[in-house]
Amino acid sequence: MIMADSYFRKGFGLKSEVQPLIDAEYHSDLVKKIRDRGNKLILGDITVRLAAEFGFCYGVDRAIDYAYETRVKFPDRNIYLVGEIIHNPHVNKRIRDMGMQFIKPDKEGAFNFSDLTSDDVVVLPAFGVTLDDLSSLKKIGCIIVDTTCGSVLLVWKRVESYAKDGFTAVIHGKHYHEESRATASQVQKHEGGNYIIVRDMEEAEILCSYIAGKHNKESRDSFLKHFLNKSSTGFDPEVDLRRIGVANQTTMLANESLAIGARLKEAMVYKFGEAYAKDNFRSFGTICSATQERQDAIEEMMAIRPPDVMIVIGGYNSSNTDHLAHLSREFTATYHIEDAVCIDLDRGTIRHKPDLGSDTSEVVETDWLPRGPLEIGITAGASTPNNKIGEALARIMHIRGIEATSY
Repeated sequence: MIMADSYFRKGFGLKSEVQPLIDAEYHSDLVKKIRDRGNKLILGDITVRLAAEFGFCYGVDRAIDYAYETRVKFPDRNIYLVGEIIHNPHVNKRIRDMGMQFIKPDKEGAFNFSDLTSDDVVVLPAFGVTLDDLSSLKKIGCIIVDTTCGSVLLVWKRVESYAKDGFTAVIHGKHYHEESRATASQVQKHEGGNYIIVRDMEEAEILCSYIAGKHNKESRDSFLKHFLNKSSTGFDPEVDLRRIGVANQTTMLANESLAIGARLKEAMVYKFGEAYAKDNFRSFGTICSATQERQDAIEEMMAIRPPDVMIVIGGYNSSNTDHLAHLSREFTATYHIEDAVCIDLDRGTIRHKPDLGSDTSEVVETDWLPRGPLEIGITAGASTPNNKIGEALARIMHIRGIEATSY
């Protein structure tokens, strides 16, 4: 059990003290100006359109607030973060500049807490941590500041309820992502709890084939090898896929999560019938509202008229940003950039991540801005501060020779 005076989930009542600093570091006058004008502004021969919803969400705001409050509350303590506070390089650099240290995971996603002592302060990220990691921190006795997002906690409760009732949790997510790892660990609260993580519809189809009875020894071996690091220890597909409950990493594509759930149910009905599926299949939408709103805003923008170029700003390891870029690519030329500096002022080039997935390698485009009048669409992941959006726009204006005084 964590002592009440060593575990904090509601901050320290110092918001009024840290908010001016946060506003100064992450605010953008240019972004505010565009928002105040209905998310649209004409600058020279460029029309800028902002998505209706973008940037910091409540969970990210809260995590940053608590990190800043923690520094003020414990000015003389060593403060560590388990991984990154959020998936944004600029914000994480600022946290480091404040003297906080990051504990990085190894290749398997495991954290080493052996250097921590009971005098240290540990901040848990917005994605949360696994039950095992939390247990390790409790044993050390350090002060814990928990910034886990409320939307993530709701998914945890859902997954725990599946395990409690004897259902395997099928989690739509990235098995290497901190949130999915933490979510999957919730099944450990109940003996015999099981989980399996599917990345996309292609992986979900492997489950569907098994549920539908289309398997043999060879396919079983292939299944177990494929999901070795994506399922609970001792996972038995012939047994553990007979009762399933679907959940998801909160930042996945909502439509894909719904489609995966529907496909899994279809496979169960095919094999066992409607009555069986009614009692042995569960599915609840667990995409967070902020993720849904930002995805909806992309579709609303494109429904009006796709811009000539779409800029999506956010960390390359940010799942919600990845999916905003994926949605945008379905409609127009899209550039997912990690930071405003990806737009080179001298060369006029742009460094960006071209594809959805875990690979964060960049490519450089030279002739990416169409000549003549054009529309540029802008959105940003939930962990991207407004100042980085404003900086990116200012760089584009500079390349096109539009003076800063015009905006």
